[in-house]
Amino acid sequence: MMVAMATVEQCRAAIDKVSDRIMEVDEASRRKHLVERTVSVTVRDLNHVFSMRLTMNGLTNVTDSTEAAAGERAQVRITASSDDLVALAADQLDFGRALMSRRVRLDASFSDMMRLRKLL
Repeated sequence: MMVAMATVEQCRAAIDKVSDRIMEVDEASRRKHLVERTVSVTVRDLNHVFSMRLTMNGLTNVTDSTEAAAGERAQVRITASSDDLVALAADQLDFGRALMSRRVRLDASFSDMMRLRKLL
């Protein structure tokens, strides 16, 4: 039996949902904890990379490409399966638990990790 996985479009919608969640944080908190960064989300099972900027206006300039065509290295890099990305955006998967169980990988500076934790 073949298990269906989330599509590129569903992953893009998940990223949009996370951006909306960032915009729900009050502006004072965003100003305090958010530093503009380049972000990439690699979706392993789809061989796809989403590149974007984290800004005061959420996740902006979102582009996607095949993994092989990915551009320069982002300051914050997240790697997950398509299903886990969608589950994280829907609050059906706890980010901390996903990190600890290695379902999700986060490559970022310690200060970026602490800021993101406070923001999200």
